[in-house]
Parts: sequence; structure tokens; C-alpha cells
Amino acid sequence: MAPTTQAFRKAMARFATGVTVITVATDDGRAHGMTANAFTSVSLDPLLVLVCVNRRARTHALIHARGRFGVNVLAEGQQPIADHFARPDGDRESAHTTGARYRYTKSGTPLLEDCLAQLECRVTAAFEQGEHTVFIGQVEHVKARDGRPLLFYGGRYRKLEAD
Repeated sequence: MAPTTQAFRKAMARFATGVTVITVATDDGRAHGMTANAFTSVSLDPLLVLVCVNRRARTHALIHARGRFGVNVLAEGQQPIADHFARPDGDRESAHTTGARYRYTKSGTPLLEDCLAQLECRVTAAFEQGEHTVFIGQVEHVKARDGRPLLFYGGRYRKLEAD
């Protein structure tokens, strides 16, 4: 029996993921972002990650144009930031209402402050698959701190149970 879109989505909802915001600079240097859970490490030598971005998303065109992107791993208290950047118009001007603050790298990539981890990546490959592009990024900067992650499972945000 061939899988349906509905059955596939249900199966994927059974896979718990962390929540990230992918950030990139716009043409005028402002920050733009999108919430993504299609993110993973690829290699330790060299340091590579991948992120999948719908080709219709504004983020897609910006990553292609800039050749770089940031990955921001969200902490459990950052659900408002995840919700904001899940909207197609997630930009810096309205993100301040969520508590989002940015810093810019020397290369001009915006990164969200107070995340569990920040990675700045340079695109080394891009592969079109279905309606998405799989961007492979070489990690050029990384910063991490302790904390509890924001999780996504079964179509909802979740938190880890206390130790």
C-alpha cells in the first residue's frame, strides 16, 4: 500500500525534534528568520550541517543570495520566538515583541541571543528535493550554553521532564 501524505505526516509527528530558527540577512542587512526542525549534523570532519527549506519561502531566496545562514537552537522558554518565525513574515522589526535579540557576525549573519546554540554556516552545497532545497552548510562559528531545549512532538511544543 502506497503511503498517503496524511499517514506520512502522522508518522513524522512521532519523531521528537529540537526547534531551530534559521536566520539570514536581507538585502538591506536586516535579520530574517524561519522556524525549522528539519536540521541535523552531517559531518565532524569537516563540520557540516543541513537544513531543509521550502523553495517558496523567503528564507530560501535569501540563503541562495547570501550563501550563508545561522542556526539558532531554541531553549524551552523561547516558544514565542519559534511561533513568530513560523509565520512567513518573520522579521526583525516585529520579533522584538517575542524577546528576540540579535547579534551580527563579522560576515553579517544575524544570530539570536540567549539560544542554547548558535552556528554560523557557509553554504557548500544545495540539492533540490521535492518542494524543498537541502542546504549543506560548513560551520564557521559555533557557540553553545547549558540549558533545556524547546522540543516539538506530535504537532506541539514540549519540554523535557525534570531530572
